[in-house]
Amino acid sequence: MEVKVETPTLVFDAPSVEPEANLPVAKQNEMKEEIVLSKEELAQVESFSKQIDLSNSTAILNYGVGAQRKLSSFSEKALDAVRTKDMGEVGDMITNLIGQLKDFDVDEKEKGLKALFKKSANKLTALKTKYSKVETNVNVITTELEKHETTLLKDVAMLDHMYDANLAYFKELTMYIAAGKKKLEETRSGELAALQNKAQASGLPEDVQAAKDLAAMCDRFEKKIYDLQLTRTIALQSGPQIRMVQSSNTIMAEKIQSTIVNTIPLWKNQMIIAIGVEHSNQAAKAQREVSDMTNELLKKNADALKAATIETVKESERGIVDIETIRHTNEQLISTMDEVLRIQAEGKEKRRNAEQELSQIEQELKTKLLEASKA
Repeated sequence: MEVKVETPTLVFDAPSVEPEANLPVAKQNEMKEEIVLSKEELAQVESFSKQIDLSNSTAILNYGVGAQRKLSSFSEKALDAVRTKDMGEVGDMITNLIGQLKDFDVDEKEKGLKALFKKSANKLTALKTKYSKVETNVNVITTELEKHETTLLKDVAMLDHMYDANLAYFKELTMYIAAGKKKLEETRSGELAALQNKAQASGLPEDVQAAKDLAAMCDRFEKKIYDLQLTRTIALQSGPQIRMVQSSNTIMAEKIQSTIVNTIPLWKNQMIIAIGVEHSNQAAKAQREVSDMTNELLKKNADALKAATIETVKESERGIVDIETIRHTNEQLISTMDEVLRIQAEGKEKRRNAEQELSQIEQELKTKLLEASKA
């Protein structure tokens, strides 16, 4: 369902943002650094830029602070949403549950002559007792997992809301930056240029000072716009971060759901089958003659001797190292060499890029120092 987008409102004051205030909602779409503004938003930027007064120090100080505070409050909410989660605890609970189910073996048999004379009723009773004990532990863990699943699903919905809010903050900051840049360009090319020309023509101290004051205000305002650009970059980075957290929550919720609706019912079905098999065994004749046991033991010994002999011959015919092992070792060695070459190539490329960037930085610094020496 598409959520209606409200056009952000640009203001000059710096409204306070309550930590529990409702987050604004925006249409979900991919965040781009150069966001496309609507005609209504462009008109608001145009109108707002005309109202900016660069001679008002307070207005410059508070320019865009409201949006920055909203983002700060939003970031705190996002942090609260993830730092209270302990996915390791949920993972441990699922592991514990699987361990409980694995420990229950319906095929477990007693060994020795004692098993020959043990009544089937006793075996069935022991099977049911063991099942009851494991089932109790499974039910406790399942209840806790269901609570975690509910919490995770709520968080997924909440993170959707937070993602929408982040988009709205990003657009609002974009509008403040666009209006500020427009006003700054118009002031420098218009009013500031006029004052500088007037000061140069008249040579009066008051005219020179007026031009310097306006130039200083323009510089301050430019720094303020840069701060807003940094804040907007933070908003840009927050989008994929929210989606990553949301994806982790969704995966864990799906894992819990699969365990509850698939694994546990299959285990219970295993118990039903085991009891049915045991009932069938009870209907059969359980007592055997000692001679039958002797014959069985002789057969088992013969089978064991055959199996041991065959295994001994097989092992004697094997080489010290299997060809599969050598092939695997060779593949891993080649893979390692390929990875090393790739990493080295990436390192060289990064160093070349860094050298170019350092050269550019040095050139920019030299140029600025030259300008400063001529000032």
